[in-house]
Amino acid sequence: MTASDSRLADLWPGIWACAGFTALLLFAVYRLLQQALGALSYDFTVLQSALLVANVLFMAYSEGFRGFQKRFSPRFARRAWLLNSHSAPIEKLLAPFYAMGLFRAPRRDMTVAWCLTGLIVLVVIAFRFIPQPWRGILDMGVVVGLGWGIAATVTAVARRRPESASAISSGTSAEDKI
Repeated sequence: MTASDSRLADLWPGIWACAGFTALLLFAVYRLLQQALGALSYDFTVLQSALLVANVLFMAYSEGFRGFQKRFSPRFARRAWLLNSHSAPIEKLLAPFYAMGLFRAPRRDMTVAWCLTGLIVLVVIAFRFIPQPWRGILDMGVVVGLGWGIAATVTAVARRRPESASAISSGTSAEDKI
């Protein structure tokens, strides 16, 4: 195996983690954007217009900036680049979920990740019962937050990329480095 082959073997799990997670969020944005754009066909009242603006600003700040950019994305990038050629095959195969902290993470981080995932599922289910244009107003904020999250995560992963193959191929497992 050449040095470039070794480097690629070390990099692909981190790249897969970022690409898989980004695809997951893009799918959510695509689905939500249909509902959000559907709401724009309604004649909004002043209250609905004000709530749309307030919700978009709130979700950009709370979900996009505070949730993704300041908390989730840096942790995701760190865990994504911990994966390398010495990582367990299951970690590499499920790299997006590993980087999200859903398994082989400190207990507190896994608890937070699973509780947040469960809460998101419950909110998605609840949103299905909200009529338009209210659902679209809420979904527009989520789309903005998720869009910010995609950009923040891709940026965090790109900025944190390993300096060299030897830096991530130290022979210890990813969970030893956390």
